[in-house]
Amino acid sequence: MTVRTPTTPEVQCMAARLEVNSLRQAPGFLIASLTLWWQARRSPGVLGLTLTAEMLKGVFWTYSVWDDKAAIYAYAGSEPHRSTVARKRKVMRDATFVFFTAAADERRQSWAEIGHRIAEQRGSAKLDHAA
Repeated sequence: MTVRTPTTPEVQCMAARLEVNSLRQAPGFLIASLTLWWQARRSPGVLGLTLTAEMLKGVFWTYSVWDDKAAIYAYAGSEPHRSTVARKRKVMRDATFVFFTAAADERRQSWAEIGHRIAEQRGSAKLDHAA
């Protein structure tokens, strides 16, 4: 989802794959994720973001595009993101984050491309998600 149009030739992107310990934790994790998604939409420097979930696997995927890394870190350090992450760490089995720079006109990435980037980060050729 696009929040606003970039004004620079390059943007900072962040993709994440988050997995909970058990399926019982997936609904609560989804609710928390949606809360943070709404917070991110209103954060300074955000250009776009999307979220998808594989509820039956307990896996959540996010992809966001920002003006720069400073905007990402400002969002991550603000409430409710900071305290939500601290609480939800306890129910997570795995988390992988990928940061990369892209040309502004190439900021839109498919879930398949995001899956490839995360698989590379995890040191695996396995593609976990391709929606």
